[in-house]
Amino acid sequence: MSALLLVVISFVGYIICYRFYGNFLSKKIFNISDKNSVPSTTQRDDIDFVPTKRSIIFGHHFASIAGTGPIVGPAIAIIWGWVPAMIWVFFGSIFMGAVHDLGALVISLRNEGKSISVITERYMNKRSKIFFFIVVFLVLWIVIAIFGLIIALIFAMFPSSVLAVWMQIPIAIVLGRVIYKKNGNIILSTAIAVLLMYGTMIAGKFLPLTLPAIAGIPATGVWSILLFIYAFIASCLPVTTLLQPRDYINTWQLVIAMLLIFLGIVTTSFTQGLDIVAPAVNLHPVGAPPIIPFIFITIACGAVSGFHSLVGSGTSSKQLSKESDALFVGYGAMLTESFLAVLVIVAVSAGIALSYETGDGQILSGLPAWNHHYSSWTASAGLGSKVSAFVIGAGNMIETTGIPKDIAVIIMGVFVASFAGTTLDTATRLQRYIVQEVSKDLNFKPTQGKFGATAFAVITAAILAFSGGANGNGAMAIWPLFGVVNQTLAALSLIVMSVYLKKQGGWKWLVTGLPMVFMIVMSMWGIIINEINFIHEQRPILYIANAIIAILTIFIIIEGLRSLTKKKTIE
Repeated sequence: MSALLLVVISFVGYIICYRFYGNFLSKKIFNISDKNSVPSTTQRDDIDFVPTKRSIIFGHHFASIAGTGPIVGPAIAIIWGWVPAMIWVFFGSIFMGAVHDLGALVISLRNEGKSISVITERYMNKRSKIFFFIVVFLVLWIVIAIFGLIIALIFAMFPSSVLAVWMQIPIAIVLGRVIYKKNGNIILSTAIAVLLMYGTMIAGKFLPLTLPAIAGIPATGVWSILLFIYAFIASCLPVTTLLQPRDYINTWQLVIAMLLIFLGIVTTSFTQGLDIVAPAVNLHPVGAPPIIPFIFITIACGAVSGFHSLVGSGTSSKQLSKESDALFVGYGAMLTESFLAVLVIVAVSAGIALSYETGDGQILSGLPAWNHHYSSWTASAGLGSKVSAFVIGAGNMIETTGIPKDIAVIIMGVFVASFAGTTLDTATRLQRYIVQEVSKDLNFKPTQGKFGATAFAVITAAILAFSGGANGNGAMAIWPLFGVVNQTLAALSLIVMSVYLKKQGGWKWLVTGLPMVFMIVMSMWGIIINEINFIHEQRPILYIANAIIAILTIFIIIEGLRSLTKKKTIE
């Protein structure tokens, strides 16, 4: 299969589906109208609720939902074959993921910018909201705790990326001030910011940064502490000070990275040929779990991800300046992320075969190169393996454009680390909202304010991160839960959306109801298999936590089904 043909067909398909199915959802299902007021204006505080231009909020939203998800998921799921990975990424995003993201955004817009967990009480009941809160808190708790470690590991793998990642902070702050305080020209300001960002990448080649152990804490632990401090500060600052401009320039970084990969695919295809060497279907990789349901769990971002509902209803809904922007931001960002997943699939199924250096210095190409990296589930499952497969594959293809491979690797390394950083600070901000909402319900004043709530979010994550020792990898103990919990969250969010649409009357609820059924079946299937494996492996923390999640999910499903059968309508 020609990699270029696959990319072109996918791109055209996304454009067509956005134009027709996206507009159908906007006009016929969610009845989006600019006549409706939005939270950014009715509750404007210039801290969290800020009317924002469509291009900027798209960048903030996209960078927040993407993270490393559309990279690591496809980079490991390719072991089951490129055909099932492509089918799930393409059709899953169009009919499930993008619908899920748009629905979460619209419902929050019509409920004062509240999170999906809070909205659950209105369309279902208070008991369901409490259960939902627990699942959401667990997802964000794991994300915050683990992503500090992920970024630390990326810094260790690509020390030349460290300078550029940290320099994005002052660049973003200045960009935000120029745009919001000085009314500067957005196009010119963006161009200067992006040029400065790429200048720091080149500088990073000559100034690779590493950290020594400090006070007995290894480098990964030190980085984790610094990143937790950064996340606390970023979450407490007004969104326009750092998060929005940083995510905005990160999105430009993504666009440039995707363009470079695409150009690499084109030039490689015409100069030496670029075919997918990975097997079309590989149902029984060595040591891998069953393809069904786990391909639908392994590839989350890029197809459908519950975390996206937290971003859409948690931050983005507070910043849209008009309701019609929801289509571009909600549906459009998800399709863009899915196209990124397609490029990742090409990088790890074709690009990696151009040149691959083994641990003993041997250079492989073609199918032997792919087989060496994906020899077994264990070999391909680690974070380093996932990231390196993408970076090597993308670097190989970009090199054919004339860009030196070491520079291409730096660009890709900064790209991965930057998006992991946006996930960390966005997840911290979302957890702050969750803690504040629960604290108000319980009338617990110490964590009702942003500083107390953020401190609680960061400290609890740090406790988890360092529960396994000073290297900060404590969250790895419960990381095996994340995939299933995240997809369970997607199923639960789709339940709320289906109840919302059902209460409007008619058949519209089937648009989210059918994806809801699919995700319930796949996530519960995964939970059951995990429970059996955790018990067999004698991992009590995992099988107890997994069982709790299963019970909560069943309760929410039951309450959702009850709500779907009620005839009462809510405008």
